[in-house]
Amino acid sequence: ASGRERLLPRLRPFPRPAMDLFGDLRRMNKRQLYYQVLNFAMIVSSALMIWKGLIVITGSESPIVVVLSGSMEPAFHRGDLLFLTNFHNDPIRAGEIVVFKVEGRDIPIVHRVIKIHEKENGNIKFLTKGDNNEVDDRGLYKEGQNWLEKKDVVGRARGFLPYVGMVTIIMNDYPKFKYALLAVMGAYVLLKRES
Repeated sequence: ASGRERLLPRLRPFPRPAMDLFGDLRRMNKRQLYYQVLNFAMIVSSALMIWKGLIVITGSESPIVVVLSGSMEPAFHRGDLLFLTNFHNDPIRAGEIVVFKVEGRDIPIVHRVIKIHEKENGNIKFLTKGDNNEVDDRGLYKEGQNWLEKKDVVGRARGFLPYVGMVTIIMNDYPKFKYALLAVMGAYVLLKRES
C-alpha cells in the first residue's frame, strides 16, 4: 500500500461525532467520571459564588445586565454589558442612568432619570426616559403610576463593555443555540482529561 493509503485510516474528522463522545464517557472508569462531575460542579458553584459576591459588593440584585433595546442610543447600544451599583444612601440625580423594574414586567429597563420630585418628608420620586425615545416612560409604568420610587431601582450604570452581551441576546432569540452551547460546554468539562 502507498503512504497515502496508510495515512487515510488514521485521519479522524473534526469535530468528533456525538457517539464518540458517549464512547469516551463509557471508557472512563468510575473514578475518572466522578472526578469530571466534581470538576463541573466546582465550576458551577464558583460562578454562583462570584455572582453572589458581586451582589453583596455592589448592593444590586443584578450587578451585571445586558441592554436589550436601542432606546438608550447613542449612550448605550443593544448588546452592551452594563455594570451596576445600588447603594441606598446614594441619592438619585437627574441625568443618571438607572435600571428599574416595574410591576407587570419581568425584564428590567435601562433609561435616564429626567426629573426628580422631592417631597417634604425627604422621599424622592423620579421620571425616566430613553435617550432615543420621543416621550417619557409613564406609558411603561404600571397603570396609574406616574413616578418611580427608589424601591423600583435595580441599579445605576457605573460602567459598560460594548457589545459583549450580544451572546446573551442571541441565546434568548435562539433557544436551540443556547441548549447546544450548554451541551457542548458540559461535554467539554466532563470529557476533558488532565494531561
